[in-house]
Amino acid sequence: MSAATVEQLRSAPATPAAAAAPTDQQVQQYLRTGLRNRWWPILPSRFVETGGKPLGITRLGEPLVLWRDSKGAIHVQADRCPHRAVPLSRGINEGDRLRCNYHGVEVGPDGKVLSVPGQPGCPLEGKLAVKTYPAQEIAGAIFVWFGDALHQEPEAFDPPAEITAPEYSSFLCYADWEMPWRYAFDNLMDPMHGTFLHANSHTMYQGETQAHFVTRDTPYGFFFEKAGQRDVNFDWSELVDNGALYVRLEIPYPPAGGPGGNFGITGFGTPIDEDNMCVFFWRTRKVSGWQRDTWRFLYKTNIEKRHWHVLEQDREILAGLKPGLEKYEMLYQHDAGVIRLRRYLAQQARKQLADLQAAGKL
Repeated sequence: MSAATVEQLRSAPATPAAAAAPTDQQVQQYLRTGLRNRWWPILPSRFVETGGKPLGITRLGEPLVLWRDSKGAIHVQADRCPHRAVPLSRGINEGDRLRCNYHGVEVGPDGKVLSVPGQPGCPLEGKLAVKTYPAQEIAGAIFVWFGDALHQEPEAFDPPAEITAPEYSSFLCYADWEMPWRYAFDNLMDPMHGTFLHANSHTMYQGETQAHFVTRDTPYGFFFEKAGQRDVNFDWSELVDNGALYVRLEIPYPPAGGPGGNFGITGFGTPIDEDNMCVFFWRTRKVSGWQRDTWRFLYKTNIEKRHWHVLEQDREILAGLKPGLEKYEMLYQHDAGVIRLRRYLAQQARKQLADLQAAGKL
């Protein structure tokens, strides 16, 4: 949880009821920068070079510095020097540590202050003074564990097979979007928009413009799918919350799209701050051998630009949205997946807040 969010929650009007249970206002405020106690992708791996300049970004409302040591290992830390709180990302990567440009303070990959050149032997030396985030690289992206005060140690995360198993081939598409993160998840859990917004795409022009939807529970989420229609259009979405929060879906592909059957998308949407997010869409197919090579060639030479066009349609329709628009909505049966998603996120946020309150950590 970002410092700004904590302060807003602390300053929210308190009543005896609010002290016992988080209010709806507190829950919605908490959600604006993302659920904690999950792994979130924060940047494609290729953006951070071995031994290169440290990179400063914001994710889940928190300023981060990313750097690789001389052996290529990725490190993610709070982007603040413990001396004067200036960004460490404006410092120098010394191969095994960061050196702040302001006064030369050196910080190791575990957050320990290794040297204070201006006053050797001062109490700051040897302290674990910079927050360090658990990080791992999966399928070409850097994932970081954002835990709350009760869950600093990361949980295990079993990544989806579509982006890690050898029988699949995937491409990662990354982009920054100007909208709150939850609207991208709403969009993914709304299969019906494909029939309208993407009607002129090369794959989503088929299927009925009317449909009845059903939900189906899974151990880690639920399916939202068109009843009686499968492998025709964008016919289903699956929400998965299993160490990380993401959505799976499939788009049927014509034979001209190459081998591999349906075209899969595994989508993550990571909050940057309350009004901005970044999306990670792995585009996947189950192919091997010469069919894998054929598929990858077709994707890079012919299909990729079409997919970016579809993504741009989503971005343009949602760009600039702000929290609170829900009060103007008049939802119907096609929106049951969105309704259930929002209810689920609120339940998770409410539980995290209640646990923090009970432990005196909020």
